[in-house]
Amino acid sequence: MMKGKHAIVTGVASGIGAEVAKMLSAKGIKVTGLDIIETHDNIERFIKLDLSDPKSIKSASRVINEDINILCNIAGLPPRDGLQAKILKVNFLGTRQLTQRLMGQLVNGASIINVASRAGAFWQENIDQVKSFLALGEDADTESFCAKNDIDSIRAYNLSKEAIIAWSIAETEKSIARGIRFNTVSPGAVATGILDDFMSAFGERASKNIARVGRPANAEDVAKVILFLAGSGSQWLRGIDITVDGGMAALNSGDMLGLNIS
Repeated sequence: MMKGKHAIVTGVASGIGAEVAKMLSAKGIKVTGLDIIETHDNIERFIKLDLSDPKSIKSASRVINEDINILCNIAGLPPRDGLQAKILKVNFLGTRQLTQRLMGQLVNGASIINVASRAGAFWQENIDQVKSFLALGEDADTESFCAKNDIDSIRAYNLSKEAIIAWSIAETEKSIARGIRFNTVSPGAVATGILDDFMSAFGERASKNIARVGRPANAEDVAKVILFLAGSGSQWLRGIDITVDGGMAALNSGDMLGLNIS
């Protein structure tokens, strides 16, 4: 039973976050929504949050005094030219800081769902840079980090999502004693307001993948998986990443391994 529980949803004003809030509310869950853009749709309480600003994160977390059963970290920035430093802050450093500050409110057995991306799939191949990024503090100078590591907006997006997956895995053993579960969801292309950013960034590869599976995902496709991870039916899933891409990863793997034989 999910009714009567309390969920925190970041990125609640649009896209996947808005859809998750709608679905949780429909199940009788109290939703506290956090976003930089104010909304009151499908939530009981709105708290303004700028994940690029450690002070905003501290302020938002201080006013959350209730027990939390579900934490959905959905807010994020797409790959846009010139935003690489902010992408690193919002998509990972700010998300991690908020989660750490809310750990005291999370009840034993709580579920944390972090939205990553198919773009983070190569975190193991890039583990040295991922570890270097994970080592940064909440007030880190991400401009300097990007300059030192020659990180553009696309690499910043990929790295932020690689870090989300690696961090969620790293937190799993620490959280077992309290029964708190960290899991990630990695969408492929999703038909939200930022789809054009991804099409511009990833170009023909993204177009080809969408064409092969028939369409991009919609917010509901991804939200349903997040709700599954929030519920009791997924209680034995810990530290896993679920790819929600309509088969894009499977088709690409089939091509690489010579399995897609007509």
